[in-house]
Amino acid sequence: MSRTFASLGFFNYRLWFAGALVSNVGTWMQRVAQDWLVLTTLTADSGVAVGITTALQFLPFLLLSPWAGLLADSFDPRRLLLVTQTAAGSLGAGLGALVLLGHVELWHVYLFALGLGIVGALDTPVRQTFVASLVPPESLPNAVGLNSASFNAARLLGPAVAGLTVAAVGPGWVFMINGLTFVATIVALLLMRARELRGIERAKRGKGQVREGLRYVRGRRDIVVVMVVVCVVATFGLNFQLTSALMARIEFGRGPEEYGLIGSVLAIGSLTGALVAARRSQPRLRLIMGAAILFGVASGVMALMPTYPLYLLSCIPVGFAALTMLTTANAAIQTTTEPRMRGRVMALYMMVLVGGAPLGSPLVGWIGEHVGPRWAIGAGAVAAVLVGVLAVIWSVRHWNLEVTAHRHRPLLEFTYPDASNPRDDALVRLRAQQIEDSSSQP
Repeated sequence: MSRTFASLGFFNYRLWFAGALVSNVGTWMQRVAQDWLVLTTLTADSGVAVGITTALQFLPFLLLSPWAGLLADSFDPRRLLLVTQTAAGSLGAGLGALVLLGHVELWHVYLFALGLGIVGALDTPVRQTFVASLVPPESLPNAVGLNSASFNAARLLGPAVAGLTVAAVGPGWVFMINGLTFVATIVALLLMRARELRGIERAKRGKGQVREGLRYVRGRRDIVVVMVVVCVVATFGLNFQLTSALMARIEFGRGPEEYGLIGSVLAIGSLTGALVAARRSQPRLRLIMGAAILFGVASGVMALMPTYPLYLLSCIPVGFAALTMLTTANAAIQTTTEPRMRGRVMALYMMVLVGGAPLGSPLVGWIGEHVGPRWAIGAGAVAAVLVGVLAVIWSVRHWNLEVTAHRHRPLLEFTYPDASNPRDDALVRLRAQQIEDSSSQP
């Protein structure tokens, strides 16, 4: 099996990958149908209403993530996932029933979005750290990359299927289908071989465990830099479901099929970025910074595209840069964090990744509605370039990083000439130490 798909050689991971792929398709279908329902049926093309819906779905990540991470570090992840997947499926089916019965109102969608956000906030750190139970430590970067590939393969299929389904039978059936897709993950969890699950050190119960996670992150400057970059880019730039709806509906005058197609084309680049990241054995900070800058530049170009076909084409490099950054950031944090702290650290990472949406989505929605959809994308582009450049400048000053520009590939070259300073390959040394520690445990 090729290095890109090496983790699929493990039985439990294959089950997880297949189940997650099916449920992720449903999740993307729900997101597209939900935004289209709010934009076209429950409001008169209100970008603010779509932004509020997105914000409510991600607000719980901002409020609950530290405690959700503690749950992930303290309890059996498979049991927790069975609970969260059942709850998510029930919420999807419940919203579908309201729509099909003709009783849905805007506040209903707000409540269901909030409910899904609560479940997602509890589910995400468990889902992220559960992968470490399915593969050996040396395969974890590959498994993280394939998880991102699964998510974006679903993103490739989900929006297109949702657009066609909404056009054919309406959004209600999309929500019902999403509810059913969670059955695949539940079945995969039940069929796993318990004896092959790898034991992970659990956090001891006691006071101050959430504060311990915060102190751990504060003491890791590399993780802090990653979180700042990801937070800014995600808050202002990764609002695709909102900006795509506004561009398709308002700027280009298209319908749900074309809206769904935008998400699928974005996923072509995203899937490519995730697969490329899965091949890397060592995630590096410099790649995260470079990908953030590339994302900003590509987004700026996308905002300027005059026609719908050119806009679609410009989505590919945007998706590639976004997922290169996110997959590398995820792998860098997971592979260099102590196992007993991984749930809390990943919960904090997810909090900064999606917790900015309550601020970013309404603001981007307001810009799209009152200034124009292109300006909504442009604001995220500027923010991404600025935070990427500032992260590089900070690294140059504090880590003795040198950046060299070339006319040929690589366009940017990062080097650390002074080995006495903190450096990017500290991630490699930390990860090697973790592998050594885990192999010495009985």
